[in-house]
Amino acid sequence: MAGRKQAHRLLRERGDGDVHGGPIAYGEAELFRLLGAVRAPLLLVLDCVQDPHNLGACLRTADAAGVQAVIVPARRSAPMTETVRRIACGGAESVPFVQVTNLARVLRRLKEEGVRVVGADHRARVSLFEEDLTGSLALVIGGEDSGLRRLTAEICDGLVSIPMVGIVPCLNVSVAAGICLFEAVRQRLNVNRAR
Repeated sequence: MAGRKQAHRLLRERGDGDVHGGPIAYGEAELFRLLGAVRAPLLLVLDCVQDPHNLGACLRTADAAGVQAVIVPARRSAPMTETVRRIACGGAESVPFVQVTNLARVLRRLKEEGVRVVGADHRARVSLFEEDLTGSLALVIGGEDSGLRRLTAEICDGLVSIPMVGIVPCLNVSVAAGICLFEAVRQRLNVNRAR
């Protein structure tokens, strides 16, 4: 996506004009600067994903889906480590990784900026495949043990579940992120083809 490359380049340019290589953890101010450079962003929000393998897999999938940024709370989330980078297979270098001090505040501000916030919750009654995932969107996926935190779920504009036909109650966080992101990609491609 050309928009992501342009936004990523803008974020990498620091005040001194230097462009740094490798993964950088950006902050809240840089996230909203990025949003100003991208039309109809697709964002992935990980609510307390603590396993570095899961974080790396989510970054890899985010890159494949054309996500403009992956947003995590600075506390209670896996940090950017060599393990995360290795599992991400380049996704850690290509997708802006944004750590924020107050995830609830950032989600509310995203909504004020016109970004729809949709959370994945296995208890939700609305199917992922029934939800409109086009336009400016932040998909929120919960942590490994407890899913979305209560406040995070309350802030979301809507909650969706992945239809499950087997006996397991839920999926691994990176698998769920992949399914949700590529449903959003599918819908966006269909909208673009219809134009």
